[in-house]
Order: sequence, then C-alpha cells, then structure tokens
Amino acid sequence: MTGRIDWDAIPWTNVAGHAAIFAAAILAALILHVAIVRIATHAARRTPGSADDAIVARMAPPLRWVLVAVGVAVAGRFLHPDAEPPAWFRQITGLAIPALIGWMVLAGWRAVVDVVTIRADISVEDNLRARRRRTRAGILGRIGSLFIMFVTLCLMLLSVPGIRTLGVTLMASAGIVGLVVGAAAQPALKNLIAGIQMAFTEPIRLDDVVIVDNEWGRIEEIRLTFIVIRLWDDRRLVVPVAKFLEQSFQNWTRETSQLLGSVFWHLDPATDVARMREKLAEVVQANPRWDRRFFNLQVTDMKADAIEVRALMTAKDASTAFDLRADVREAMLAWLRAEMPEALPRRRVMLE
Repeated sequence: MTGRIDWDAIPWTNVAGHAAIFAAAILAALILHVAIVRIATHAARRTPGSADDAIVARMAPPLRWVLVAVGVAVAGRFLHPDAEPPAWFRQITGLAIPALIGWMVLAGWRAVVDVVTIRADISVEDNLRARRRRTRAGILGRIGSLFIMFVTLCLMLLSVPGIRTLGVTLMASAGIVGLVVGAAAQPALKNLIAGIQMAFTEPIRLDDVVIVDNEWGRIEEIRLTFIVIRLWDDRRLVVPVAKFLEQSFQNWTRETSQLLGSVFWHLDPATDVARMREKLAEVVQANPRWDRRFFNLQVTDMKADAIEVRALMTAKDASTAFDLRADVREAMLAWLRAEMPEALPRRRVMLE
C-alpha cells in the first residue's frame, strides 16, 4: 500500500540520517563521474586525432549532474521504497530531469559539431570541401542548439501545472501574438531565415575571399543573423546575412582556392614586348609563389601616347596571388628602369 510521508513528523535525527545518506549518494556519484571521465580521457589519448578529446570535454560536465541526480533518486527510493514523494520533490524532479536530458543532448550535438570541425582541416591547399563542411556544421550546429534549448524549455514548463494551464490560453491567442511579434522582429526573422537558407545554398563558406562594399577580406565567422569578414588590414566588417542573398558580391574562392592574378603596365609604344615577355617568364618561374599552372604577357590596349601591357599568372590562393602580383610588378619595374628605360612612358612634343 503506497502512503504519503508526513515530513513534519520526522524527527531531526532522521533528517540528519537522511541527509547523510543523500550526501553519501552524491559523493558516490561524483567519484563515479571522476572515474568515468579519467577512463574516457585515457582512452581518447590513445587514439589518433583530437575528436575523442572534444567529445569527452563536451560530455563530462552534464554527465556529472546526471549521475548526481540518479544518486539522489536512488537514495530517495532506498529510504522510502513504498512511499510517494512529496509535491515539492516531484516538482523539482519535473524541472530537473528535462533540463539534464536537454543538457546531455545539447552537449552531444555540440560534440558532433566539434568532431566535424576538427576533421575539416582548412589549412591544406585545396580546402574547398573542408570549408564547406565547417560552414554547414557551424550554421546547422547553432540551429540545432536553439531547437534543443527550445524543446527543453517547453518540457520543463509542461511539468508546472499552472504554466501548463496558462499555455492553453496562450495557444489560443498564438495567432495574434505571432503577427505582432513577426511584424516587430521582421529584420531579425529575415536574417534568421536567410541564415538557414545559406546553410544549404552555400553562396559563401568559411575562409572564402570576398569583396563586399568594395572591401577585400575573408569570411571569418558565419552566424545565424550576421557574418564577420576579416578585412586585409585586420578590420572586421559585420554584414547581415540577408545581404549575401539579396545583393551581388564577389567570391574569389567559390569553386576553388586557385586564382589567376593580373599585373598592368602602361608603357611607351616603342617597348620591345617580346623581350619583356622573356623577362617575365624568368621572373615568374623563379618565384616560389607561382603554382606552375599558367602565365603570359599581352598588349591589351593602346592609347595615343602609351600601350597597356598585361601579365597573367596563377597562384594557389588569393593571398599568395596578391603577393605574387606585387613581386612581379616590382621586379619588372626594376628591370625596365635598369635595362629598358626607353619603355617607360614619355610625352612627345613637336617644337616648330
């Protein structure tokens, strides 16, 4: 026969004994947690890579409190196996269990994101696939985290009878509230939906080289509502996500990180272009930043007093291409000044 405990009638000696049993259960749970974490950490260190270490680091904190909760529950059942727990204990349990389960699920989800991030190495030369995985993992990881926290909060509130009754009333007026909130938060919702869309369409990825508002930089961070671009001079440009879906921008590494760089000179029409082409081949082939794919030199335009000479050369990524262009520009300018000064532009005036 199940009965209810009269907690007010329990002597203080029993309270002290019960407290000692609960304290022992909590201590045993903490000792068990330390043992589990040490064994998992030792096992993770014996495996190659750091993915296992990330999983252990994420799961260790919530596991501690889950074990403590299990220890307290076992101790309570051990003290009064046939008694129904009091209302306040059931209320705390109704809030704690969904919170702990949600924390464990959230830690597991973030551990999965960490593993994907660790395995997607963007330091290699051809890092297109790795940048794609990191971008998608980052956006979907934040979306999943928000969803898990929302569901956890709902489960916690459903355990409170007063809030559960209030929720029925709120559900009846959810349409009007949704319209009001939607109208007030339209820009935020617009960027949030754009962030979810970006996770699948991928107009940009982490470490992409882009030009936005005439600013050159790399995608440093992608959030649900905004994107951080690290500019060439270490400034940060914060751009709403919706802008990348509604306006045009340049993405230099959309399909591959390899780029074709160009250098222009405006020279005298009497320039020996064939001789200059030979010198360009010597300069480019001696430069370690050239990726051995392609280079050439052509006359691309002609004005009344000058010709436009363009050199093209390839490099493995945008930063290397920029440095290669600067090296070639300086080397060829020094050679023109020393070996072919007649190629430098001059103005001709006829005196009568």
